[in-house]
Amino acid sequence: MPRVRIGSARNRARKRILRGARGYYGARKSHRYLAKEAVIRGGAFAYAHRRLRKRDMRKLWITRITAACKMRGTRYSVVINGLKMAGITLNRKMLSQIAIEDPKLFDTLVETALKSTTAGNPGEFKPAAA
Repeated sequence: MPRVRIGSARNRARKRILRGARGYYGARKSHRYLAKEAVIRGGAFAYAHRRLRKRDMRKLWITRITAACKMRGTRYSVVINGLKMAGITLNRKMLSQIAIEDPKLFDTLVETALKSTTAGNPGEFKPAAA
């Protein structure tokens, strides 16, 4: 009987790597060395991009809120500050969803924000020109 050096463990490791490389193009899906490189590199990119996705989504929400504010003749920063002063704690994701799905509610939120801003600083508020 031939001598086997860590046979089952080696096969398990190879299977694990090739399972991770499923769907890759060319030799990267079938050759162990190339597959290992591709899987490690892909994992590093996946880790980084999970964090980038959060930044991208926040940028998108802020852009949507900014556009909705401009349609109502005010600025994003004024609305956010006014909501904070009014004690309304809505995150940017929810604000952007409200701006898209329920414009009337967003109008009332903007009015509330503007009222609380002018009440807190009577001389400083200057509405943006429409």
